[in-house]
Amino acid sequence: MADEQHGGSCLCGAVRFRTNGKLREVVACHCSQCRKQTGLYYAATNVSVDQIEIEGEDHITWYRASSFARRGFCNVCGSALFWVADGADEISIMAGLFDEPSDLKLAYHIYCADKGDFYEISDGLPQYRQGRPGLLTAGPSD
Repeated sequence: MADEQHGGSCLCGAVRFRTNGKLREVVACHCSQCRKQTGLYYAATNVSVDQIEIEGEDHITWYRASSFARRGFCNVCGSALFWVADGADEISIMAGLFDEPSDLKLAYHIYCADKGDFYEISDGLPQYRQGRPGLLTAGPSD
């Protein structure tokens, strides 16, 4: 529904955001880039870039981790925040940033062939060896 709103922030609160509109289901990415950025895996939802309002943008540092996308993090507390492809209409937002209740649901796992060797994926959700068709990702080698 168009009037659905969700808010959230980084750990220190220097970066806050509010989304307006429906969020995509949560996707867990186990590629090496996401693992190295977060320490485990990247669980994120998406929203249209015109449906997010961000406060504290001067506290976001963008890091180009692939040839066509960048990752945003808080330059005060280090919280991983966003992933966005160049020229994209949507922005990925780390699911853990949302205030609760978020009503978000984890839907599936991608890049499972690249997951860390110290954990198992045992929640019964679909697992994709690489990316999922129709889902824009950078992948572990880009």
